Amino acid sequence: MRIGTAPSLTRRALARMALARRHARMRMFLLPPVWRGMLWVAASGIVFSLLNTVVRNITLSLDPFQAQFLRYLAGTLVIVPLVLRQGYAAYRPVNMAGQWWRGAVHTLGLVFWFTALPRIGLADMTAIGFTGPIFIMMGAAWFLGEKMYGDRWIAALFGFAGVLVVVGPHLSASGGIYFLVMLASSPLFAASFLLTKSLTRTESAGSIVLWQAISVTVLSLPLGLLHWTDPTPMQWLGFLAAGVLGSGAHYLLTRGFRVADISATQTLRFLDLLWASLMGWLAFGDIPSHSTILGAMVILASTVWIAQRERGR
Repeated sequence: MRIGTAPSLTRRALARMALARRHARMRMFLLPPVWRGMLWVAASGIVFSLLNTVVRNITLSLDPFQAQFLRYLAGTLVIVPLVLRQGYAAYRPVNMAGQWWRGAVHTLGLVFWFTALPRIGLADMTAIGFTGPIFIMMGAAWFLGEKMYGDRWIAALFGFAGVLVVVGPHLSASGGIYFLVMLASSPLFAASFLLTKSLTRTESAGSIVLWQAISVTVLSLPLGLLHWTDPTPMQWLGFLAAGVLGSGAHYLLTRGFRVADISATQTLRFLDLLWASLMGWLAFGDIPSHSTILGAMVILASTVWIAQRERGR
């Protein structure tokens, strides 16, 4: 009797789990679009922090440009089974030129990012990355024709003041130049995100993620071959994990940008410093300096303030 009831109990348990997932999805779709966008972006921040931890660990023992190429190659391979299952039509781009332009800009940003990654802490990297929303705001004004209000300039000035607080104490130390190299990646990633927002008008989230992975892989190959060494089995496993995390994080981010304005989602970026500090401490024993925390707070204050002003317009 017990043997006969086990499959029945399993089926009922699976049915209850499926019903719970359906109810969770329904509650998610009942939320206002801005809230949904913020939840998608907040989730992407957690996944990006895990990704950065894995990739930084690899770049400590492998050429950064090779790591860049293999990270996106792994991301492409992770998506291939989904393409085969759903069919290429679901991933066929409408704007192929836009996809490759976005890939080229993102690749250039990654060159700076991967160069600096092994040489600065995760918390410092994240604090510098908080300048992204400021560059996004300025780029929206210059390239998308959005009006540049006075409060946007004020937010930009305070944001750069925060960057000086983070970067300044490190410039006189050994390796301080890499803080500027990391900062150079920020406007390029901002441009990439603006292109992503533009692409969401015609492209699916899956298509954007797939073609970013393909374009960055192809464009990163020449640099990846310059100082090639065969990765160890553990490094290959790390790249596989990075492929899953990276594709997942970009998918979550794209879903967030699809349902909400970029400026409205930036208020949750402060959580990234928490995740990065935690990961850096657990994985590398890094402890954020006082200047990093203070500078990050200044940058975040300016970002949150201007995001609130933008939502009120």
